[in-house]
Formats: sequence, structure tokens, C-alpha cells
Amino acid sequence: MPWPGVTWPGRRCPGSRPSGWSPRGGDPWAAYYTPEEYTDLTKGRYRGVGLSVRRAADGATTVDRVHPDGPARQAGIAAGDVLLGIDGTPADRLPVTEVVAGLRGEVGTAVELTVRRPGGPARELTLRRAELAARDVTVEQLRPGVVKVAVRGFTAGVAAEVAQAVRGARGVLLDLRGNSGGLVDQAVGTASLFLDGGPVASYQERGERRELTAARGGDTTVPLVVLVDGGTMSAAELLAGALQDRSRAVLVGSRTFGKGTVQQPSRLADGAVLELTVGRYATPAGRSPDGTGLTPDVPQPPGGDPEAVTRLADTVLSGLGRGQMG
Repeated sequence: MPWPGVTWPGRRCPGSRPSGWSPRGGDPWAAYYTPEEYTDLTKGRYRGVGLSVRRAADGATTVDRVHPDGPARQAGIAAGDVLLGIDGTPADRLPVTEVVAGLRGEVGTAVELTVRRPGGPARELTLRRAELAARDVTVEQLRPGVVKVAVRGFTAGVAAEVAQAVRGARGVLLDLRGNSGGLVDQAVGTASLFLDGGPVASYQERGERRELTAARGGDTTVPLVVLVDGGTMSAAELLAGALQDRSRAVLVGSRTFGKGTVQQPSRLADGAVLELTVGRYATPAGRSPDGTGLTPDVPQPPGGDPEAVTRLADTVLSGLGRGQMG
């Protein structure tokens, strides 16, 4: 039996629901997926224009990342651009989750965007959605021996990608900002890279306590800093909480989202999948992030932009690695 999924609310729209979902029995995280949607969810594919957004301190909806092969990149949209409108609705009047939902849709369908490069004029663009690989792991060499590994979701194979990225590193920034969760086994596998066995989390399922444990043999000495924010949720919080509780990493950023429930997928006769909440998980120290989130060890300055927070985390990492990273 596979590890139960910790629902990251759908690759179709991080932070919201796939089409056809409905809460059942008062379960706010219940979800229904067609066979195609569930395959996309777990394999790291989605249908959209290939950009992610964040809400800046001034309330503007800012482009955070652009998929290198997506329609947004082909249209000339770049990270740092401001998304002013989507299909005629001002973006700053919508929750970020609804903005992302509007960017996703069936392949070939059109979406109208209004974007502005800082200091430049507004542009009206028509983009047609495409099927894209999620690119859940990106790697950046900050300086010799030090890598920043950004993980945006825990789909199949992510733990192996992270293992490859950190192999031989003398310092690691693990960026979980905007990571809405995913498959528990991938989060546990990522924890196992930095722990030598022991607890990662526990949860109650039908009155029975179940333990999630790290594999033995992980690197327990490489300096490690984990970046978190309000978009860090679910399985990403499970991972961050384990590394924090076991004094394996320093958390830098802002308070996490606060989703600490576990969903079990069940395959229906027609191949669709129904996910229902089966319990709440707790960190190794017994904390539940559900509803409260995790508090970072080093909070970011008010209004800190992502790059400034990255620099702060790198400073913390340098302090941890003094004498090791050279």
C-alpha cells in the first residue's frame, strides 16, 4: 500500500481544488480527481501558461517564475513582471489561488492577460494553454560547493532529483517557499537525505498511531538552511518541521501555511481517485502545524523580497558552515 498523499490542493491550482471536487462529510480537504487529473498531479504535469505568481508586500500580483518552455515565456513575460489582470478582472482583487486557477485550463484554450514590466507600459496578451512539465526541482549554484535547491511540489521522483542536486555539496539552501505539498513518500525521502534514520512525523489513522521514519545513511553534517513562507504547506511543512525539531536545519523566512492533515487516495471503479482526510500529522516533537503553521528560527524582515530573504538565508548558512565551506 503506498504512502497516503498529503493533499497539496491540486496541480491544476495550488491552494484550491481541481474541477469536480466537493467537500464530503465536513472534510475541507476532500478531493475528487479524474484519472487524467490524478496522473498529472502525481507525475508533475499541468495545463496552463507556464508562470507562477506571488502577492508582493504592496499588494501587487508579481510573476515569480516562468517556465522555460511555456506560452508565457514565448510571449515575453519574465520574472518580476506585474500581472495586472486576467480575463478582464484586476488581479489584485483576486486571491492568488484564484489567479492561478485562472491561468490553468484545458490545452489550447485562451486566457487574456494584462502585464507590465516595472517602469514600462501595460501590455495586453492572449496566451493559449499548453501541457507542461511542472519542473518541481530547480538547482542554482550560489558559490563553489553551495547549492540552492528549490522544491515546488513533491511529485514522483522529486526525492531522487534532490539527492542528485545535493550530492557533494558543502552547504545546502533547501527552498520550500510556495511548496504546496504532495506525496508523503517523496517528502520522507527528502528528509532521509539529511537524517540518519529516526522519526520524520506521525499521524493517527482510525485511532492507530502510524510513524513515518527516515531511511538510515543520510548526510547529517552538511550545513542546511530551509526557506519557508506562507505558501509552504502540507508535506512541505512535514519535512520542514522534522528538520527543525531534530535540530538538523535552521528555518528562515515567514510562518508556514498550517495544513497538517493526511489524505488517503482511493481508486474508484472508473479509474478516478477520491482523497479523504484520515488524520492529522505531528512533527517528531509532537507539534501539529494544522491551523498554526511553523514559526521559522530566523524571521525575514517585514516586506522582504524573495532575493533578500535568500541572501539572509545564505548568511545564516555561512555561519553554520564556518570552517566547513571554506
